[in-house]
This record gives sequence, C-alpha cells and structure tokens, in this order.
Amino acid sequence: MGCEQRSMRLLAPILAAALTALAGCTDDGFSDLDAFMAEKRAKPGGTIEPIPTVKAYEPFAYSATTLRGPFDRPVDIRKLAALSAKAALRPDNNRAKEYLERFTLDSLLMVGSLKRAGQDWTLIRDPDGGIHRVQVGNFLGRDHGKILEMGDTFVAVVEIVPDGTEDGWVERPRTIELTGM
Repeated sequence: MGCEQRSMRLLAPILAAALTALAGCTDDGFSDLDAFMAEKRAKPGGTIEPIPTVKAYEPFAYSATTLRGPFDRPVDIRKLAALSAKAALRPDNNRAKEYLERFTLDSLLMVGSLKRAGQDWTLIRDPDGGIHRVQVGNFLGRDHGKILEMGDTFVAVVEIVPDGTEDGWVERPRTIELTGM
C-alpha cells in the first residue's frame, strides 16, 4: 500500500465524523424563539409619552441673612455684660516683669514639683538650662502668662494676647506638662 492509500484510510473516519456533526447542526432548534418573536411582532407597537415640560427656575432672593437664625438663642444681657468686661481686659504694663517672662512659653519646660515649708512649688527649666521655682500667681512667657493652677504633672497658665482688633485683648489658656530631663 502506498502512502496515498494510508492517508485516505485515516482521513475517511475523520470526514465521516465531521459530516455527522454537521448533520446534527441542521436541526431547527430555534423554533420556539422564532415563534416568540413572530408573536411579539404581530402585536401593535406602543406609543412613547412626550417629554414633560420643565418649569423655568425662579431664583429666590434671601434677605434675612442679617437677622438672628431661628435656632440661635436670643442675646442674653449677662453675656453682653461679660463681653464688655472682656473688652476691658488688657495686660498690666505697670507691674515689674518676672525673670521667666523673657522666654516664650513653648521654650519653658516643667521638670518637677516640690513642697517646701508647707507651700507647693513647680520647677521650670528655661532654655538656658536654669531651674526656677514658681507657684500660683507668678508670671511667665512673653504673652503676659499667669499661673492659675499647679498639679503634680502640669502647670495651667492663662495668657493675655491681642485679639486682632485695635487695642483688643483675649485670654488664651495654655498648659505646661511635666517632661523628663
């Protein structure tokens, strides 16, 4: 047998399988889909509603911006009195300055506290390394800071700083906390 005959023998079963597969594909498996589409095409088409007309925008001019809001509390007379008292707030430039007032409050560190002769003292280190004893009522920092309260781990100070208006001042609370040396 020649090469051609062997090729034909091998090719014949492959060709037969391909023809059988193609015969299976000729079956009309879309008859139900075709029937559904024919039914839908037979019905009359619907109408699309027109786009609704849009009303023109009418801007609203809000004229109550300067009035008190409906959820704001009415002005209290006591608060007005407190505000006028704050307007009188200003640092005392006639008092003698203390040593620690030449440093900024941020440069001062609390390094400890002690009790001597029945009085509580806090130890403050300045930027030059000096240690100073202070107590409630002493002043420190460049912004007229006065010590209001002392604890084992903190010193509460209130500063008097400009509020940004002409000749206006406001109190600013600050805290110096205990740090390690």
